[in-house]
Amino acid sequence: MSLSDYVAAVVAVLRRRPGDFLPAYLIGASIPAIVRTVPFLAVAVAYLFLATTGRLETIRTHLTDLEQPPTDPNADPEQFESWAAGLEPVVDQLVTPPLLALAAVTVLVSIALFALASAAVAAGQLGACYGRLRDERGLVAALSGARRYWPRFLGLFVLELLCWAVILVAVGTVTAVVAGSVSLLGGLSLLAVPVVLLAVGVAIIALLAIRAVFAFAPVAVVVDDAGVVGSLRHAAGFIRRQPVEAGFYYVMAVGAFLALSTVSGLLSLVDVVALGSLVTSFVLFPTLDLLKTAVYCGYRDRLEPPASPPRSPRGQFRAGLGRGWSALTAFVRSHPGTHVLVIVLAGLSFWAGWLVADPYAGTVEASIAGRLEGHFPPAAAVELFGNNWLVALSTAYGGLALVVPAIVSLLFNGVFLGAIARLETDPTQLAAFVAPHGIFEIPAILVSAALGIAVGAAGWRTLRGRASRVELADTLERAFWVLVGIGMVLAVAALIEGFVSPYYYRLFL
Repeated sequence: MSLSDYVAAVVAVLRRRPGDFLPAYLIGASIPAIVRTVPFLAVAVAYLFLATTGRLETIRTHLTDLEQPPTDPNADPEQFESWAAGLEPVVDQLVTPPLLALAAVTVLVSIALFALASAAVAAGQLGACYGRLRDERGLVAALSGARRYWPRFLGLFVLELLCWAVILVAVGTVTAVVAGSVSLLGGLSLLAVPVVLLAVGVAIIALLAIRAVFAFAPVAVVVDDAGVVGSLRHAAGFIRRQPVEAGFYYVMAVGAFLALSTVSGLLSLVDVVALGSLVTSFVLFPTLDLLKTAVYCGYRDRLEPPASPPRSPRGQFRAGLGRGWSALTAFVRSHPGTHVLVIVLAGLSFWAGWLVADPYAGTVEASIAGRLEGHFPPAAAVELFGNNWLVALSTAYGGLALVVPAIVSLLFNGVFLGAIARLETDPTQLAAFVAPHGIFEIPAILVSAALGIAVGAAGWRTLRGRASRVELADTLERAFWVLVGIGMVLAVAALIEGFVSPYYYRLFL
């Protein structure tokens, strides 16, 4: 097959029924939301410990007596050092054996959860790629792949990490030996530089070779049903027999990452960061995984991609927006109880945040005017949309982990907003600022939390054998279209927050 056939297969999969493929990658973008439930719960446990032992009251007393920090620490270093010294009693209350043990457990559990979730999600993503490239149901293949192959993917991750560690340790050892020899025999200093450069060059080549083989090893696991060692052997055989196809993937991958890094770097100059994460989840990772799976399927004569849709990309985009809006309204109508639960939890968490921040009102202050310094409407609108939609996506699909991440995200945001509202220097200004865009943004985020609960409930039923993988795949696909509708609402909210709210609220100054 020609290289253009592989590209055509990738495009066909991305355009034909994207809701049956992209959720696998949006679940991947939700891994941070799943993992951060651990530190969030740890913070709640730490707060209860401090409150029940009386340490929290001591901390509040010290913070109340503490003076405001200097606006410019460099202008008066002694004043800054004096202020920092006043924090020592607060630190003493926090650095205790129980809290240190809690922090250590939190780190270990977070790392383990991240590794397991990453392995399962990566297996599901390549399972979806292989399924769609054979014109099969993508999300069903993703669920099957995640269940069947996650231990092998985890093994590949650990093995690659060990290989990298061995190479880096070897280079470090060579450098240390050469440096020691130079210190003992000063006359060899000129020979040390080429030796170290040679070691570094060999290490870079070795690392690139390792990455080249491990890039295709996960595909071999899914396509060939190979084990950890067998997948490496199959991947090396593919690279040796199909160097042009493998090289094409490497060039496309490196070029895509360089292009995205360049654009993201330029956008970061105007404080637009979230857009890069959206492009990575929706375009970059799915495209590259499809491409390497397609060339490997071609090598195994198993490439049977779906036909391209008859609609033009523009017509398909407009139809997708219409479907997203219909899915959103249908979901809201069909889950009234879930939305009532979400509203109650949001209200309670906001109230809890208000109460938690109440003792610090006047000591710690927040200002909407200060947060709007340097506001640039177009960049702000793009960043707000990207960030809010990422929150909605991660909340909805993070709920797949038995609902917990969706509820934790809802409670955390409620507590955070309640604390900010209580610490605001002028609540009237804050209310005036939030009102125009909040009537769109807040309901959209609440619906995403309800969607996360619905997705988690479907996952729980499937885990207990009360629903099939096909039914769970249907739920994940419907959630995708609901999130498209939520994205439309958040786009309107971002435009208002970027171009209207920062100026409208000034009428209340």
